[in-house]
Amino acid sequence: MEPHGPVAKRRILADLTPLRTSVDYRRLWAGNTISWIGQAMTALAVSLQVYDITHSSFSVGLVGLFSLVPLIVFGLYGGAIADTVDRRKLGLYSALGSCALSLALTAGAFAGFHHVWFLYSVVALQAVCGALNLPARSSMIPRLLPPEQLPAANALTSMTTTSGLMLGPMLGGLIVGLWGYQAAYAVDAVAFSASLYAMWRLPAMRPERGGAGAKRASVLDGLRFLATRPNLRMTFFTDMCAMVLAHPRALFPAVAVVWFGGDATTVGLLVAAPAVGALLGSVFSGWIGRIRRHGLAILLSVAGWGTAIAVFGLTRELWLGLLFLALAGCADTVSMVFRTTMLQAAVPDEMRGRLQGVFIVVVAGGPRLGDFVAGAVGDVASPVLAVTGGGVACVVAVGLLALKWRGFARYDAKAPEA
Repeated sequence: MEPHGPVAKRRILADLTPLRTSVDYRRLWAGNTISWIGQAMTALAVSLQVYDITHSSFSVGLVGLFSLVPLIVFGLYGGAIADTVDRRKLGLYSALGSCALSLALTAGAFAGFHHVWFLYSVVALQAVCGALNLPARSSMIPRLLPPEQLPAANALTSMTTTSGLMLGPMLGGLIVGLWGYQAAYAVDAVAFSASLYAMWRLPAMRPERGGAGAKRASVLDGLRFLATRPNLRMTFFTDMCAMVLAHPRALFPAVAVVWFGGDATTVGLLVAAPAVGALLGSVFSGWIGRIRRHGLAILLSVAGWGTAIAVFGLTRELWLGLLFLALAGCADTVSMVFRTTMLQAAVPDEMRGRLQGVFIVVVAGGPRLGDFVAGAVGDVASPVLAVTGGGVACVVAVGLLALKWRGFARYDAKAPEA
């Protein structure tokens, strides 16, 4: 007999149990959701301001490159630090740093200080703060929730990220168009207060290991552990295929004008479209818990991302382009949930911060490297080659990885092997 009523909804819609059972998690989730919106507004505003100053997609792509190096360095060490210090304090202080940088952008915009080097410098420092904040914040979740609620929390985390990426660019494009860059940066600074409050109200989150053992947590230990776990490595490799080869965000300011005859609001819609699809994917994520072949699901969803991006590069109708970007975002959410679940199931607690640091470097650093690749190819060749060619390259690369490491497609959630 088919299920009806609340049971059927739970199988289709996202599980909200973590929000109901943990006040600290609920407060942290709400604060992060609000701050993500502000950060997405700032990311769009910086890209628009750089393009307004330089009229170059390559310069927009450099925004991602300037944040990539500090993100990699401090992301790896941020994971090790999260295994040794009070994660609450690390998250709180790094969030304060990000808030101060948003205030610096606001002051610069009000003062008419329109220099690309200043924007690049602030973006690099923001990457440092984010690289310290994200491992600490992610490592807190298993301390706030029981293990059986972690998959549901992963889907809710996707909602946080994607709702911010969906609303932030749309609001950012609108606010920049109406009141200028300074207004967008100021709203971001105010939005950070929600995350700061949530962090401040958390209990202490000191590592479970005490004494001298906690001081010996090192980045190299985490990397050595990862080197012996082929399935975990594949989760990172497949995500890099999508984010480096098929991530056309840096081209949106140009294609909004050239392909669709739009303006800043159109750019906001293009940036937001993948987030809309990702949000829908997380809202209707109840079916994900019934899938056991997590590796195969990741391969298919990353190939789906590449295919949707390739088709987007051939469209010239705005509504159709937004549709394929949304399909790509939905595929990305499916991949993210399974990748995160595999990471949590296969990594012991004492390695969680360091492996989370590697995870964050890949997830956050990949798109920034992808911005540089897309911007460079778009300037040297054409936006069509950068977008469609990148999508095709993503699909081919995932297929080659699947052939190289065949065991990944056979990964079974009932008997997880890293």
